Amino acid sequence: MTRVRFLRVDGSVERDIEAPAGANLLDLAQAEGQPLEGACEGQMACSTCHVIIAAEDFERLPRASEEEDDLLDLAVGVTRTSRLACQVALPEGQLTVRMPSATKDWRRR
Repeated sequence: MTRVRFLRVDGSVERDIEAPAGANLLDLAQAEGQPLEGACEGQMACSTCHVIIAAEDFERLPRASEEEDDLLDLAVGVTRTSRLACQVALPEGQLTVRMPSATKDWRRR
């Protein structure tokens, strides 16, 4: 199991969720009402599921693919620990994630 901690932009905890290790971070975020679009429907044609992973957790994830790195170049608010949630399988233990300040879910205007 993995405990996923979603942080607000200001760093405060929005929600802690238990999920099976190996589950997809984007699917979990959407199921829990987090503001990630994932508008490409899994085809990696956009960067609408950009998240920032806590540095201590980022190092435990496999490296991003070249395609993911290219898509992150199109995202706003990218940091050294940015990833596309659609490409993150939850590791065992804990994963702390925050949304970039530019994240907006247009479906909930």
